[in-house]
Amino acid sequence: MLPPLLHRVWVRLIGHLDGPLLLITASIMAIGLATVYSATYDASNRLLAQTVNMAVGFCAMWLVAQLPPQKLMGFGVPLYVLGVILLICVFFFGVKVNGARRWLSLGFTRIQPSEVLKIAVPLMLAWYFHKHEAMLRFRHYLFACLLLLVPFALIAKQPDLGTAILVGAAGFYVIFLAGLPWQVIFGLSAAAAAAAPFVWTMLHDYQRKRILTLIDPTSDPLGAGYHIIQSTIAIGSGGTFGKGWLEGTQTHLEFIPERHTDFIFAVFSEERGLLGNSILVLLYFLLIARGLMIAAKASTLFARVMAGSVTLSLFTYVFVNMGMVSGILPVVGVPLPFMSYGGTALVTLSVGIGILMSIQTHRMLVRK
Repeated sequence: MLPPLLHRVWVRLIGHLDGPLLLITASIMAIGLATVYSATYDASNRLLAQTVNMAVGFCAMWLVAQLPPQKLMGFGVPLYVLGVILLICVFFFGVKVNGARRWLSLGFTRIQPSEVLKIAVPLMLAWYFHKHEAMLRFRHYLFACLLLLVPFALIAKQPDLGTAILVGAAGFYVIFLAGLPWQVIFGLSAAAAAAAPFVWTMLHDYQRKRILTLIDPTSDPLGAGYHIIQSTIAIGSGGTFGKGWLEGTQTHLEFIPERHTDFIFAVFSEERGLLGNSILVLLYFLLIARGLMIAAKASTLFARVMAGSVTLSLFTYVFVNMGMVSGILPVVGVPLPFMSYGGTALVTLSVGIGILMSIQTHRMLVRK
């Protein structure tokens, strides 16, 4: 037994960190760091930068895990309002990069406000449903859809279809888990199918080309189909056991585009093969299963729908990224959680894990 003072310090430091979540997340990050090094071995500064990103992510995870769900709920409205205001500022004053206006310049750095909405939207919607839990009616679901539609439309307009999909998915999961009737879901699905031709005309040329290229990548092998062709070659060439760490020819001859970010799964597949992929998929499965267990045991509506949204959003990240890299989904800008190089998305995902830890550990403390 630890002395009372040391016990309080120990509880303060790690008492709100969920062991299984921490172990699984750290394992995926370690694999990701080794893969980023292989993908960027000629640019060692990126390894250092990703190490810093992971350290910041762990700090954000720890800080969020310390906050009880009641306090997290209080951030929903102000964070959502701030995020929407920043998106409007991007529309008028944003920095344009590669034809997309997604960034705000602060002079010393640039920020991507859409990342904030990945957490702000589910927080806002979870707070809203928790507030009206005793008298949920159809109008509440309708208003929640409007709350979701505003940031979704602003992000899609940038254009940033990948982030818009992730924000839309995170918000939809909250609405669904809050008890959205199946009749409404079927109605919305039918309406979406009917609106598909109109949505097609609203897509940018490069977005339509990506969808068409998915059907036949060889129709434009040096253009829109290049990403899919090279990534599938890399995945297939890995075989059962892979070519070995730092031995990927598609990677080091620079055939794989965006190999340290969106297409890092192709780098990992080439080096680690089917066996490595199976281990990585198992780790993601365990992470998602742990999140769903936390959601199922949550003691309040807010905690339940928030934990469910975070967990299913992680599933969406993994499914969309692996799907686009392996050629079964169109190419959109979605990173592989805790594997892809980058700071903003990594911190956002770490905050999500911190929310799951907060819901789990504070529930245990209350029960005791």
